[in-house]
Amino acid sequence: MQARYTQDIIYSTSYFLPRNEENRWFILLKRVSEQMSKYWSKIAAGQRPYVPGEQPKDKKYIKLNTNECPYPPSPLVLKAIKEAANEKLKLYPDPNGEDLRQTVAEYYGLKKEWVFVGNGSDEILAFAFMAFFDPGSTILFPDVTYSFYPVYTNLFQLDYRLVPLREEFSLYPPDFYDSEGGVIFPNPNAPTGNYVTMEMIEKILIRNPDKVIIVDEAYIDFGGETAIPLIAKYPNLLVIQTLSKSRSLAGLRVGFALGQNELMEGLNRIKDSFNSYTLDRLSMAGAIAAMKDETYFQATRQKVMQTRERIVPILRQMGWQVIPSLANFIFISHPVLKAEEVFTALRQQGILVRYFRQPKIDNYLRVSIGSDEEMDSLLTAFSKLVPCTIKRS
Repeated sequence: MQARYTQDIIYSTSYFLPRNEENRWFILLKRVSEQMSKYWSKIAAGQRPYVPGEQPKDKKYIKLNTNECPYPPSPLVLKAIKEAANEKLKLYPDPNGEDLRQTVAEYYGLKKEWVFVGNGSDEILAFAFMAFFDPGSTILFPDVTYSFYPVYTNLFQLDYRLVPLREEFSLYPPDFYDSEGGVIFPNPNAPTGNYVTMEMIEKILIRNPDKVIIVDEAYIDFGGETAIPLIAKYPNLLVIQTLSKSRSLAGLRVGFALGQNELMEGLNRIKDSFNSYTLDRLSMAGAIAAMKDETYFQATRQKVMQTRERIVPILRQMGWQVIPSLANFIFISHPVLKAEEVFTALRQQGILVRYFRQPKIDNYLRVSIGSDEEMDSLLTAFSKLVPCTIKRS
């Protein structure tokens, strides 16, 4: 396999594989470790970093591999960024992001003190792992989930236990009851797209009253119901969202966390121990404009959801198993075709998707929902692999 596109194939791999000498990935990691620098700390030497999705520069691809929005940001966002690009850039930005926090608070009907903003949800997740999880206390998250979670547990030397998902990768709340160190899961889950209802989340909160429960809602705007209304009732609930997906701002790196004062204070203690200025002026200006343009936001997310609902029955007609999804991606498998071979064949046709060499999902592909034109190109590519009649509506 050529190194230039391993980014989309090595996703949440080695963390979830048994560490034994027969495992070829363990052997590969061992060989890599033998080439480590003598200047690295033990933490750096022992770290297996997250591998981001491929962002190719060599040719034009249809990118269905990183869950970016296929539509541009609101025109009001671009206008706000241009206006913010002025002489004030010589000054540091507001370290607390007061205006953005106020905007988010008003949007969700919360106190401003219950809002924390940061440089994308990934950074906020890292702060949360440091603020609320302790070494020696085992935290719980699904065995098929966002691969940054085990990266952070390794980096911060935390103990964790993988909770097996049930049929069609569904989350069973009792599996997350009475945790020793806390719970985190995406909703909808990544990379599967499964959704956890508010009732199910509340059951987990009730059974873990003294531990922080983090609900990572990066994909909540594509059909799910946010857990934000539960925050006022449960002081141990932290909800994290991003503007990268539904508001088309992956390039700005803006995220926010919502929770009661005690959790916000914990996040700020960690943030101000690293970098007080996590968001620049342009990012905050663009984020505020995005949050205020509700009409554009609703239109964009509706287009993504409509495309998803159109494409799913067509794929099933072609023989693909499609896991029910309320995200801006779908998780698919075919009973005859091997996922890794399909991944390679699609790339050769100029279409990027994500493949997972990981137990339980090594015959699945994650496909971001693109524009209707992009998804039609995907269907055409699939038809060459699975000859059949495609009915499009």
